[in-house]
Amino acid sequence: MIRLFVRKQHTIKIETIEDLSVKWENPQDVLWIDIISPTDEELKWVSEQFEVEFPSRQETQEIEISSRYFEDEEGITINAYFLITEKETPYNETVTFILKKHHLITVRYKELKTFKELVKKLMLNPSAYEDGYYIMAGILEIRIDTDADTLEFITREISKLGKIVFTGIDITEEILESISFYEEMNMTIRENLIDKQRILSSLLKSYKVPKEVREELRIMIKDVNSLIEYTTFNFERLDYLQNTFLGLLNIQQNQVIKIFTIMSVIFLPPTLIASIYGMNFHFMPELDWKYGYPFAILLMIISALIPLIVFKKKGWL
Repeated sequence: MIRLFVRKQHTIKIETIEDLSVKWENPQDVLWIDIISPTDEELKWVSEQFEVEFPSRQETQEIEISSRYFEDEEGITINAYFLITEKETPYNETVTFILKKHHLITVRYKELKTFKELVKKLMLNPSAYEDGYYIMAGILEIRIDTDADTLEFITREISKLGKIVFTGIDITEEILESISFYEEMNMTIRENLIDKQRILSSLLKSYKVPKEVREELRIMIKDVNSLIEYTTFNFERLDYLQNTFLGLLNIQQNQVIKIFTIMSVIFLPPTLIASIYGMNFHFMPELDWKYGYPFAILLMIISALIPLIVFKKKGWL
C-alpha cells in the first residue's frame, strides 16, 4: 500500500495510490510517501515517480553502519530498527527511511503504532512539519519515547521478580525462565537503541539536516545514551537476581540432601541390628530366649534415637 501525504496550502491531505498506471502530476507537493508491505510494482511506481532507488530486503537487514546509514549528494538512506513486542519473543523490525530533496519515503513491512501517532500529530499540526526531515525526526522522537516506556516496563517486572526471589518462598524454574526472558528483551532493546545512537550520530554530522531538526536530534541522542546506560543497569540487576536465585536453589537442594543424609544415618544402626539378628546361624544365644524379639526391637529403637539426640544437640536438625 502506498500513502502520499500531500501539502495543500496549510493542510495535509492523505492520498492512497491504487491505480499504478496513473502518473502523479505534482511530486513537489508530496511531503511523505509511506509504503507498507509493498509489491515490486508499487516500489517501481514510487521509484519512477520520485526518482529514488530502494535497497533490497537483504541489504536492510545488514548490521554494518554503511548499510544502516548511507548518504550521497542526492539524499540520505537509513535502515532503522523498531522494537516489536506484540509476540512472545520481542524482535527488531527494520524500517527504511529515504530522504531526498524535501521528501521522506518510508518502507515498512508491518503496521507500527509509532507511525499512527505521527500521522495524528501531522494532521493536527501540519505547519510544524516543513519537510521530510521534520517528519523523520518526529517518528524517531515518538519511537524513543516508546522504547523508554518499554524499558520502564522491564524495570518494573525486574523489581517484582526481585521481591519474589528474596522472599525465598516460591523458588521455581519459572522464575529462571522469567529472568532469561527479560534478559533477552533487554538485550533486544539495547541493540535497538545502539542502532538509533549510530543513526542519530550520523545525522548530526550531515550538512543536509536543517538546523532546527539538528537541535532536536541532539536532545534525542542524549535520551538514547541515558537509555543505553539504563539497559546496562538492568543487565546488572538481572545478573544479580540470577545469581541470588541459583544460590537459593542450591540451599534448597542442600537441605534436601541433608535430610536424606540424616535419615540414612538414623536408619543405619537399626538396619545393622536387624541384619545381625536376621542371620541363620544355628548357635545364637538369643534364638531360644523368650524376650529375644522384644529385645531386638528395643535395641533398634534406641540405636535410632541416639543419632537423633546427637543431631538435635549439634543443631543439625
